[in-house]
Amino acid sequence: MFNQPINITQRNLLLILYVVILCFFGPTVYWITHREPKSTEAKGKNSIERRISLGDKILVTAHDNTAKQEGVKAFDQGDYVVAQENFSLALKSDRNDPEARIYLNNTIAAKTKDPYEIAVIVPIGGDLNVAKEILRGVAQAQDELNRRGGINGKLIMLEIVNDDNDPQIAKEIASKLVKDKKVLAVIGHNGSNASIAAAPIYQEGNIVMITPTSSAETLSTIEDYIFRASPNTRDLTEPLADYAVNTLGQTKIAVCSDSEAEASVSFEENFTWAVYNHGGKIIPIDCDLAGDLLPSEVPSQVVSQGVDALLLNPSVRRVDKALEIAAANDDRLTLLGNHSLNTYTTLKEGQKDVNGMVLAVPWYPPQSSNLFTQDAQKLWGGTVNWRTAMAYDATQSIFKAIASGAERQKIQQALANPEFSAQGATTEIGFLPSAIAI
Repeated sequence: MFNQPINITQRNLLLILYVVILCFFGPTVYWITHREPKSTEAKGKNSIERRISLGDKILVTAHDNTAKQEGVKAFDQGDYVVAQENFSLALKSDRNDPEARIYLNNTIAAKTKDPYEIAVIVPIGGDLNVAKEILRGVAQAQDELNRRGGINGKLIMLEIVNDDNDPQIAKEIASKLVKDKKVLAVIGHNGSNASIAAAPIYQEGNIVMITPTSSAETLSTIEDYIFRASPNTRDLTEPLADYAVNTLGQTKIAVCSDSEAEASVSFEENFTWAVYNHGGKIIPIDCDLAGDLLPSEVPSQVVSQGVDALLLNPSVRRVDKALEIAAANDDRLTLLGNHSLNTYTTLKEGQKDVNGMVLAVPWYPPQSSNLFTQDAQKLWGGTVNWRTAMAYDATQSIFKAIASGAERQKIQQALANPEFSAQGATTEIGFLPSAIAI
């Protein structure tokens, strides 16, 4: 029996430390990810149903136009010819809308016999930009596969689900998807708290869940139907600590974390051990991003304790508070950051305050363009980040597993096989049991 497998993509585990240079990356990222308002939580008896769509409703209301509305209406009525025409028109006017691209592919698949169905769960009402980054990865993989004719002659339909990164909603969604026998596998969730809450339900229901972005160590204790496409926090923190202590020479480091987020807590624990192992020291400070904190006062308090560098370690939902601390820093402390800070929000709102911040991320666009980054440029008109790449890897893994047998149990067996491999954004993807350290 295999325990929770962990992605061992060789290139993806070569974590990339980089400096955020706003003048270079800002315009490209802005083209890809506009800042939009968050959707409101659905209320009432059918709230979970309102969060799920194959093409019959618009979940990403920030990307809304007449053609998309008409496409959704036609899809709901089973008029897939009209739906396809309208979703195509919607993409011509808004190429950056991954929901419309998924719906277009779903419409084409719906006209064929017995397409395969996979659910992808994203936090549309929790962090819209993060949700779209993940959706772009699964949309690109679906688009490529369906253009090639699908798997064993059958196309793929992606069911988009919005969990708002809310653990309770995630559990309700998991219960519904487990009962829906048409759903062969699940890509999600985004936040570690949501993934941890929903994982036991998928395990009990014998349906594979591959999270593209959750990194908390706790996931490694869950059973054999739960996989991850991104490295865990241990793999993310080691190179960051090494770089901070041995390259930057920062031996006294303080940390600001989100005590309510499993991934943030796990990141701090592993970063602390890594810093000490490299000869540095963590200086304890009172800086809980989930608490009653005055961000403007943090840098002065930290400097007064003789600290060299400050690790900003927020969850996605508390990136704004971390950026307030960065703004108050005024170049006094070397700033380090976790992977949650690799967002459009950091670039747009942080601007010069985060110039020079060093982040640890699971993947970064290679300097020499490869097929994945070339196709992403064509589809979305700009560069994509690690969430898109990890979502692409998770989707490609499920596609490869389905080719071995389009049943839930066979998909799990294929992924857990030590000989399994699938082509990812950069290189081959494989999985190991959690008992084996990465």
